[in-house]
Amino acid sequence: MEITVHFRHGAPPVINPLGTRFPANATVRPSYNISITLSSAVQNTTFVNVTTPASGDWFIAAHLPQAAGRIEVKGFSTPCPYMFQADMFVLRLTDMPVLEPGVPMPHTVVSPAKPLHVKVFVPKHAAAMRFQLSSCVTSEQRACTVRVLLGSITLPQSFQRSLTCTGSTNCSLALESPPWEKWLQIMVESLGTANASVSVEMLASFTVCRPGSASSFLNFISLNQSQAGARPGAAGSSAPAAAQAPLNTSGQRSSCLQSQPVVREDLDVVSVRYRLLNGPSVPVSSLSPTLLLLNLNTGMDSGGSLVVSLLLNKTSVSLANATVAACVSAASPVLSLNATRNCSTAFSQGYPLSVSTSSAEAMLIVLYPQTDDWFLSLQLLCPKGQGECGSAEGRVSVLAYLTPCFNDCGPYGQCSLLRRHGFLYAGCSCKAGWGGWSCTDDSKAQSVGTQNLATLLLTLSNLMFLPAIAVAVYRFYLVEASVYTYTMFFSTFYHACDQPGVAVLCIMDYDTLQYCDFLGSVVSIWVTILCMARLKKILKYVLFVLGTLLIAMSLQLDRRGVWNMMGPCLFALLIMVTAWVHHGAKRRHCYPSSWKRWVFYLLPGITLAFIAISVYAFMETNENYYYTHSIWHVLVACSVAFLLPPRDKHKKPWAWSQKLTCRYQICQNDREELYAVT
Repeated sequence: MEITVHFRHGAPPVINPLGTRFPANATVRPSYNISITLSSAVQNTTFVNVTTPASGDWFIAAHLPQAAGRIEVKGFSTPCPYMFQADMFVLRLTDMPVLEPGVPMPHTVVSPAKPLHVKVFVPKHAAAMRFQLSSCVTSEQRACTVRVLLGSITLPQSFQRSLTCTGSTNCSLALESPPWEKWLQIMVESLGTANASVSVEMLASFTVCRPGSASSFLNFISLNQSQAGARPGAAGSSAPAAAQAPLNTSGQRSSCLQSQPVVREDLDVVSVRYRLLNGPSVPVSSLSPTLLLLNLNTGMDSGGSLVVSLLLNKTSVSLANATVAACVSAASPVLSLNATRNCSTAFSQGYPLSVSTSSAEAMLIVLYPQTDDWFLSLQLLCPKGQGECGSAEGRVSVLAYLTPCFNDCGPYGQCSLLRRHGFLYAGCSCKAGWGGWSCTDDSKAQSVGTQNLATLLLTLSNLMFLPAIAVAVYRFYLVEASVYTYTMFFSTFYHACDQPGVAVLCIMDYDTLQYCDFLGSVVSIWVTILCMARLKKILKYVLFVLGTLLIAMSLQLDRRGVWNMMGPCLFALLIMVTAWVHHGAKRRHCYPSSWKRWVFYLLPGITLAFIAISVYAFMETNENYYYTHSIWHVLVACSVAFLLPPRDKHKKPWAWSQKLTCRYQICQNDREELYAVT
């Protein structure tokens, strides 16, 4: 069996093994996956090596290929379980040097086999970072060749930045929108000879963005710190970052972003609503982007769907051809939006959105968003450049929330919360042929007519019990007729409630209907076979009641167990064969003695019963269930009508009037003795 294993950093992988369609406006990025072949005889091990992995949660998902869709009776087939175990081995670096911003730091790369690892902390509101490598010399005083890797590995996509420096000249790398309040890993490795060491000097400098005003700055800081809580390196980082702004660049006197305070409201499990303190609409200008923080760093938010909806107020836009560009990104915001940048940050790729007077609405659905601080950046763009906009402004209504399942899986799905190894995530369970992440794929969906046909087949096929009930009443088997009526009633309404589409009718709780249907089916077989045994009445009714009680207990223990039906059938057949042998030995003749009884009743009934069991056990699938299970109903009901024994020769049908005229017990006893003598 070939299994597929998916890896992702920060959130569970978004997988689509069945190739179904995702909902509109949903962002889907393929996960990193490998295929592993598992066999029952050999335990094979596969290693996946991730060098310099990103810090945080990593998720692994494994699944088998699509099943055949056959409905197998529990106990009739041998299950083949496959065990998948994931182990993580971590090799940690200790005493990693810290590169301080603005301070040149010399380091030595001992050999190509031992690269140099350093880290630098990115402060809050960092708009850009510049890394510079200089004074690169070898121990042999030769030309220096080194390679620098900035960032960590994040699957499925890796946004590591590479820089190759040759000779003693300075080389540098500029990063736009680095991740805020995180440690950035830097690895320097020598590309020279094996015995030569390399000496380098590294310098990291940041351009820090200043928020729009002191009041908004304070609101932004206080709200974000109250939501995010204490994190390593966050203490004391925001104030020095703001203080360094005029030192790192002289062009940051004017504000480079307008922050809007956002409050996170936890509604339920994996259900969050973001409320803007200044109202549902925010002002958007062309001079600086408007920034909103969407906090998703609690560790339990990555199991749902992040929905961001934008609505442009057309009357608020002073320039008719202007467009509001938006970007949703994690870890760091995009502070310079334009038509060509495509919403990318230093080490990640954001999700672009845009609204205009011609298309005033836009929606984005991020499936399983990674655990981090998410940012929504909005800016007004003009078709002929920023100079045309001037002081133009618009207002955009923002609706952002985290939901377990988008649109609650629609009318043909059910949202379920699943827990695996302590992690909680949500998923949709689709019905009536619908599929996809949010049950929006209708490529295999059943039409309303097909749903009605399936409901009618499964319910009306139970009416074939009416001939069996009529035969039982005519032959004066009133207890058996009552059991068949019970089975027909609950089987009809159970299948009416069990339908996946819109043609559903539930007269009581689904679990109760299912239990009564299973109980009636097994008891019907039990009483039919015992009735064929022609036992004494008192013994037959004792076995009826005792068997029904034991069957009810067995169904409560395991409702779908194969022995719930096989056990009563085999025991009843054993009683019937024993009784028939006893009757035959007593009469010294084969029992039943009439060949017409065998040819026209027993053999057709037994044939129908075996065909029904074969269809039920071996032919039912998810696609043909409506037809095969309806055939099962018809065959079982017809076999009961054939297998019921004839009535007592001395007992006339519908003889209640004669019985009611007899007022004394001795009268009935005399009649019974008279029949016994004759």
